[in-house]
Amino acid sequence: MSMPFYVSPEQLMKDRADYARKGIARGRSVVVAAYEGGIAFATENPSRALHKISEIYDRIAFAAVGKYNEFENLRVAGVRYADLRGYSYDRSDVDARGLANAYAQTLGTVFTTESKPLEVEIVVAQVGATSEHDQIYRLSYDGSVSDEHGFVVMGGQAEQLGTAMTERWRPGLTLAEVLVLVREVLAGPAAPDGEAREIPAAHLEVAVLDRSRPRRAFRRLSGDVLDDLLAVEPSRPAGAGPESSDPAGPTTTTDTSGDPA
Repeated sequence: MSMPFYVSPEQLMKDRADYARKGIARGRSVVVAAYEGGIAFATENPSRALHKISEIYDRIAFAAVGKYNEFENLRVAGVRYADLRGYSYDRSDVDARGLANAYAQTLGTVFTTESKPLEVEIVVAQVGATSEHDQIYRLSYDGSVSDEHGFVVMGGQAEQLGTAMTERWRPGLTLAEVLVLVREVLAGPAAPDGEAREIPAAHLEVAVLDRSRPRRAFRRLSGDVLDDLLAVEPSRPAGAGPESSDPAGPTTTTDTSGDPA
């Protein structure tokens, strides 16, 4: 009779966490950053059909990295949650905190009970009447939630890109300044020969939660509108640093070409 194979709970959780982190780190990074008029979302994504940034409800948006089919299922579930709550109670009762808690329960349950964790990391953000009322929540594969302020970076090379954002992001940037900054950060450091990679505007997926819009704050930016915004000269004040919390994101760095989205 063969002995049953035993794995300690600690080792099992560690293996699942390592598996999820490696899958997430293969995805192209997403940057979510506050600006003076709302919250901006940007990622390198040549696809025009497979979105990594989406609207959830009136003033709430969703961004994700990892396996497309897994975070797309989460996005759809979030839309259903928000619609049902808004219909059953009131549209003002739908907020990012409640949605983040619902996502945390789903992610945590899958991580502890299923054979494979979800290889996803997501951000749920809500724009408020003022920047002090903005909400940005980052959720990891295991259901942990962090309340972010200012900006957050997810996906491949998140640690390096987060450091670059820390050095250059500051409160009160205009939308154009934030988008120019984020495009430069997503392009990564310059090559040894000094040549910096530039991401074409057509290869960027960009959206904002615009606090000035009366009800539905979400809008995508593309075409001439995005080109004009990215044509602004970047602002580089000497010694300027952020007044925000440390950026969040996995510390694993690996190939960033694995995200189908």
